[in-house]
Amino acid sequence: MLVILLVAAALVAVVVQTRRDTMADARHRTLAAAESFAHAPGLVDALNGPDASAVLQPLAEETRKAAGVDALIVYRLDGITLTHSDLSQLGKHVIGPYAEAAEGRAFTRTFNGALGPSVISAAPVKDASGQVVGIVSAPVTVETVRMTVDRQLPVFLVSAGTAVALAGVGAALVSSRLRRQTHGLGPAEMTRMYEHHDAVLHAVREGVLIIGDDGRLLLANDEARRLLDLPPDGEGRPVAGLGLDPRTAELLTSERIATDEVHRSADRLLSLNKRTTTTLGLHRTSVVTLRDTTELRALSGRAEVARGRLQLLYDAGLRIGSTLDVSRTAEELAHVAVPGFADVVTVELQDPVLRGEEPSGASAELRRTAVAGLAEDHPLYPVGRLIHFAQGTPMAISVADGRSVVTPDLAGSSGWRSQDPARARQILDYGIHSLAVVPLQARGVVLGLVNFWRSCGSRPFDREDLSFAEEVAGRAAVAIDNARRYTREHATAVTLQRSLMPRGLPAQDFLDVAHRYLPAQSGVGGDWFDVIPLPGARVALVVGDVVGHGLHAAATMGRLRIAVHNFSSLDLPPDELISHLDELVAHLDVQDEDTEGAGDGARPAVTGATCLYVVYDSVSGLVTAATAGHPPPALVHPDGTATFIRPPVSPPLGLGAGMPVETAEAVLPEGSRLVLYTDGLLQNRTRDLDAALESLRRAVGGPDRRPEDVCAGVLAALTDPGPTDDVALLVARTRLLAPERVAEWDVEPDPAAVSPVRNACARKLEEWGLDQISFGTELILSELITNAVRYGKVPIHVRLLLTDTLVCEVSDGSSTAPHIRRAKDTDEGGRGLFLVARYAERWGTRYSGRGKTIWASQALTNSGTPEDEALGDMFLGQWDDLEL
Repeated sequence: MLVILLVAAALVAVVVQTRRDTMADARHRTLAAAESFAHAPGLVDALNGPDASAVLQPLAEETRKAAGVDALIVYRLDGITLTHSDLSQLGKHVIGPYAEAAEGRAFTRTFNGALGPSVISAAPVKDASGQVVGIVSAPVTVETVRMTVDRQLPVFLVSAGTAVALAGVGAALVSSRLRRQTHGLGPAEMTRMYEHHDAVLHAVREGVLIIGDDGRLLLANDEARRLLDLPPDGEGRPVAGLGLDPRTAELLTSERIATDEVHRSADRLLSLNKRTTTTLGLHRTSVVTLRDTTELRALSGRAEVARGRLQLLYDAGLRIGSTLDVSRTAEELAHVAVPGFADVVTVELQDPVLRGEEPSGASAELRRTAVAGLAEDHPLYPVGRLIHFAQGTPMAISVADGRSVVTPDLAGSSGWRSQDPARARQILDYGIHSLAVVPLQARGVVLGLVNFWRSCGSRPFDREDLSFAEEVAGRAAVAIDNARRYTREHATAVTLQRSLMPRGLPAQDFLDVAHRYLPAQSGVGGDWFDVIPLPGARVALVVGDVVGHGLHAAATMGRLRIAVHNFSSLDLPPDELISHLDELVAHLDVQDEDTEGAGDGARPAVTGATCLYVVYDSVSGLVTAATAGHPPPALVHPDGTATFIRPPVSPPLGLGAGMPVETAEAVLPEGSRLVLYTDGLLQNRTRDLDAALESLRRAVGGPDRRPEDVCAGVLAALTDPGPTDDVALLVARTRLLAPERVAEWDVEPDPAAVSPVRNACARKLEEWGLDQISFGTELILSELITNAVRYGKVPIHVRLLLTDTLVCEVSDGSSTAPHIRRAKDTDEGGRGLFLVARYAERWGTRYSGRGKTIWASQALTNSGTPEDEALGDMFLGQWDDLEL
């Protein structure tokens, strides 16, 4: 194959080089022919003659054949062809790249001419004065060049085939000779045989001897020389003269077969195996293998102990730290060492560690957390006992110095007895006789102690046991510290989440609301919900979800919840609120990146949070919903039919990139139910999202039920024990504001229309029994209606809503809103909103697609003071004069 590749490469190189040389030869021949003919005597006279073609054509053909070119063409400077190998081209006007020749310079080029793709050389024809009077070109077609190469190709192929054949024959002869010499073994077998031979002789830790039939040593590897102390020149000498033990020498020189016979060589015990090889039935040589078993017998017991310790360490790595619970981790440590290492194990931890706090220092007062290996009537301190270890005891020394302490013989230790002499006697009577105390240290801080005890039937602890105990305790200390940190973080996150979650739902009369929050098994998450009363007898329902668990998720949830409350206070429509929230999250992500991205404690981005914002209007029954990557809310009609309100899909918060947010609307009859939830309710490994939504639809549908019952039924039907994600569920049953509690008027854009509307409002307040707040209401309405008439646009609409408060609303078609400002003493106006703010508990502005609405809310029991009424009469008098 190598020869074939080389021949093929050489053939390609020769063909390419030949073609290149042929093309170069064509350029030289054409240029020489063109220049020779251009300088031929009489050519200028012939060009100037009356019939130049008749004179030059025979000469050109004769020169073409002599030069070996495909044509010899003569052109006048006007492009008329005078000679050509193709007679049909004579007299034709040709436009070609002959500008250089016309300027007096010869050239050679390859282009597509009348004869096809050709190599063409052109030379100028000059008269006696040096003026160019014509052009001579000599082409050789590329086809001619290719044919020249093709004629040589058979020679190349025959040469290549011959070389390949010779190489193949030579390779076959060499291969046949090698196979005969190697008995048919190929290179791989020979290489493997050599590797095995080398490994047996030098690599393995076993001696190998080959003994000839004459009792001479034929071969010995390095290990055999070492084990038998053979002299350097031992190969070739009789075995009897090598100084071996007589029994060993007798075995080596005999024809007896041996299997694992033990022979002595100096201070070694050798295990010998002997086999003989035969050729044609005759004993020729013997092969002997030796191995040193001196240390093997001594190490076998220790190896078994080490194997058991390694298995214990492996089990400890698997079993300790399976949970992030401090007490459970301590119990796992106690059980993993019994009975493989100790008969009894006790674990004591500092109280701050059990609470998830950082220990303030090494304290000798520890709480027993776990015990393993004891019967019910044991004499040791029970689990949960707070133990103060006396100074001088192994436990106190271990805590104070942060080092391990071994007491091989408890009966002879006075320091151990000082803790509790009576209990110490009971422990000794119980059969416990040896103790190893190891501190549980993590990051240089002593978290507690682990005590390993051995009773009758077990040997006392020694230093080797202590190193193993420290290894197990070190792994356990890291797991306990991790659990402690998790306990602290979990407690902090739970505290933070409880402080950020709504502690109760606000009072409102338009929705019956029930809610559930189910935390994830893995820790505190970022799900939240809210019910936010809005002016105008409206209520906002909010659910949101922050990806992840822990402190960051809880803190992010709090930030988003506060942002939603702030945006809701501006009375923004759902789509605008979601857009503002998306921009806020994107800004927070960029801000966190800029301030903390370079540090080790950089916070993860908020991206991935979702939110659903729903506004219910109890006057019209209209529900408006907008979402940012959140599952759609469920809607249950009074007849029990359940559907989903599906706002147009929007990406999660922080990923909107300025995209518009759209809303979905629905008009609900009284008694409908709205179900808002987070995606933790739908997550289940056994079903996909569509199946989960269908299960939810069936769970919330059906006959009319209290929201509390709906919550219980949904959680029972869709959630599993120990959910992997938080679940927030909000169920609201709608109510409509009674029509008799709503009063509306359209106002003409005329100042004279203010007084009739104000009087109609006063009559409606009298009908509702609200005479005590009539004055303030008239004052508020007069100011708001007058502003709408003066500065607003049609249509102007006035609405009174009687709920637990009285809400006055004035709407117009303008998008500009009034603002409180401090009027100067010389200003005639600018003080009306001060009066609105004085008499109203709250007031504000909300925008819609048709303009704006300015609203003011009053408590039903407030009444103005005499001073206020006098001030109001003055202003009302001014307005009455204005209207007249």
